[in-house]
Amino acid sequence: MLPLRKLLLLLLLAFPATLISNGRGPLVAAQDATEDEEAIDDSVVEEDDDEAEVEEDESTDLAEEKEEEEDLSSSEPKASSNADTTILFVKGEDFPANDIVKFLVGFTNKGTEDFIIESLDASFRYPQDYQFYIQNFTALTLNTVVSPQRQATFEYSFIPAEPMGGRPFGLVINLNYKDENGNSFQDAVFNQTVTIIEREDGLDGETIFLYVFLGGLGLLTIVGLHQLLESRKRKRPAQKVEMGTSNQNDVDMSWIPPETLSQIMQSRRGEIFFFFFPRSIAA
Repeated sequence: MLPLRKLLLLLLLAFPATLISNGRGPLVAAQDATEDEEAIDDSVVEEDDDEAEVEEDESTDLAEEKEEEEDLSSSEPKASSNADTTILFVKGEDFPANDIVKFLVGFTNKGTEDFIIESLDASFRYPQDYQFYIQNFTALTLNTVVSPQRQATFEYSFIPAEPMGGRPFGLVINLNYKDENGNSFQDAVFNQTVTIIEREDGLDGETIFLYVFLGGLGLLTIVGLHQLLESRKRKRPAQKVEMGTSNQNDVDMSWIPPETLSQIMQSRRGEIFFFFFPRSIAA
């Protein structure tokens, strides 16, 4: 019995040890798997946190930009509710380049206090972004007081630059005024995109220069042809002209015998006499 009991005790002692030794591997693997899952979860959480931080940064930047735009818009003076403005272009809404554009601005004081009209200005802006100035005109200083329930009209003119012809630009016309308390106001009387028209009437500088150049070129051509003809005339040989023996003083008659010479002279005298008196000889 004793050996059997000892055997049972040994089995009981050895069996849990084998379970523990065999169970170490799966336990360790399970622990490793849980650690990896925890690391993956931590990385996912970190990525989510980063994305949330980026979104928060973008939202804060947009909010700051909106606040800046609101601050700028609030800082710029606006038109008063107690005033009305109108505009009338004298020659219509055509804007020819290098020509005078004239318009009239009407101001009506609907309030109970005086308004002081300070200045009137105009400028051409970049059509895609009105913050960029293309051509800024001189402001017209007015310093005119408009009483309540009264109206005033102001005239202004400007000249668009010639290179701006055929292009669209934003035209901004502002009327600046203030009330008795010193509050400043600005009314955009005209704020639209217009097209500058190219002038076709009259002669511009380029056309005049072209005509002068063509005239000078034609004159040089005429002078060159004249010189060419003169040079050809000079190169031609002179034609020889035979004068004959009409002049007797140049004839040497010393070799003729005197008797023959006297006969020749007598025959010539007879021919001359017959030429002048043919009837007397015939009779």
